[in-house]
Amino acid sequence: MTALHPIRFQPDMEVVPEDEAQTTAELIEALHTIQAITTEDYPTAVRSVHAKSHGIVKGTVQVLDNLPPQLAQGLFAKPAHYPVVMRFSTNPGDILDDRVSTPRGLALKIMLPDDAATEGGVAAGLDGTFSQDFVMQNAPKFTAPTPKAFLGNLKLLAKTTDKAEGLKVALSAVLRGTESLIEKVGSESGAIKSMGGHPMTHVLGETFYTMVPLLYGEYYGKVSVAPVSPGLQSLTDQAVSLKDNPDGLRAAVVAFFSQNDAEWEIRVQLAADREQFPIEDASQEWPESVSPYVAVARITVPKQDAWSAEVERSIDQCSGFSPWHCLSAHRPLGGIMRSRKPAYEASQRHRFSANGCPFAAAAAAKNPTQTPD
Repeated sequence: MTALHPIRFQPDMEVVPEDEAQTTAELIEALHTIQAITTEDYPTAVRSVHAKSHGIVKGTVQVLDNLPPQLAQGLFAKPAHYPVVMRFSTNPGDILDDRVSTPRGLALKIMLPDDAATEGGVAAGLDGTFSQDFVMQNAPKFTAPTPKAFLGNLKLLAKTTDKAEGLKVALSAVLRGTESLIEKVGSESGAIKSMGGHPMTHVLGETFYTMVPLLYGEYYGKVSVAPVSPGLQSLTDQAVSLKDNPDGLRAAVVAFFSQNDAEWEIRVQLAADREQFPIEDASQEWPESVSPYVAVARITVPKQDAWSAEVERSIDQCSGFSPWHCLSAHRPLGGIMRSRKPAYEASQRHRFSANGCPFAAAAAAKNPTQTPD
């Protein structure tokens, strides 16, 4: 086991700018703009980001035995088994041809028993469930340092929603070539990937990261999910042939799980000092040479149908993922995470109401003042 020397979280590590509330309100409005457009386009309302699912599977999380005290925190304090839902996606808020290749996302919903949720200080989500959610992308850092910087990116995304999909496909091909050249010299561009320049690779071979920090008991850190079973590892960096299938990534995920079980590790990177492991700059990558990611749990998923009408209805239409569906021991930290809370709630209320989910009225009543996962 790697020697761990984490620092404890202190409240003064979070610094809230005076204008953060205004920035958050503008983020909510930008997300609402995206949803208003897509709600007119599709038969059901979709998420304002990560709208397109490429597969949804169910499995089990097993917390590892004999974790050192620094890692035996919160959800991972003792050996246990929990049901989990995994949703694989890509970034945009509209449902695009997979040839518009953007960063891959993974959302985990680890279901908690009511007694564990009560003891851990977590409130039920708008859909009435108790869960520990981790919302991830296949990059160790966020593309913007602060909510205000992210707002600029989101406003641009809102302007391009539902516009010129054919041009986006062509642009994505150009950007993938540009990114390939950048990577050949040992670098990469998160901005180019986010605009459509992500390599056209299999989503199941990716390692995913929360990108931004959260509490880890008395410490703080980031979480990742990495493939460990041979079948998954063989898909890392594997090109996907779409064969004129706009849903080719979903077809690849469904094909894999029709024949294979799968295993991932949940890993944690604990912060080792304030300067190299900041909370308020989400764009700074934390050095793994100083504090590596260490396994705390294993996810096991048996072979199954990774896409069905039932799952699409229950998860895509009427379920929400949010980093704020969490135990108090894993409360999100930093400006990006703070702004996500009302933004995710507003997005989910809009989607639940538009889709006629059975708990939509209760969700609206829970916080009727906000309008736009």
